[in-house]
Amino acid sequence: MPSIADFETMLAAGRDNALLRFSLGNEYLKQGDAVKAAVHLRRAVEHDPKYSAAWKMLGRALTDSEAWPDALAAYQQGIAVAEARGDKQAAKEMGVFARRIQKQLGLESDD
Repeated sequence: MPSIADFETMLAAGRDNALLRFSLGNEYLKQGDAVKAAVHLRRAVEHDPKYSAAWKMLGRALTDSEAWPDALAAYQQGIAVAEARGDKQAAKEMGVFARRIQKQLGLESDD
């Protein structure tokens, strides 16, 4: 299993792509470094804006960083991407997380 150092080496060698950034973000999140994870996950969705798993993980990293408005925006973008791809489960999961943040921010609707 590649480590953060292995992924960072690949990145330094110029192999920058969505999957590598997603993998780095995932590993940093596992290590408890949500801020660094968010940096790499933002790059992952810049490389591939239709990468719903990266949007979901970016939302999680931003939530763990307590960057609530950014996390909400990431989840909302991720929901749109997942729905467009027919990934109903991912859209549903991100919807739950987005509603929790809306509640946290006092933005929940009364519908």
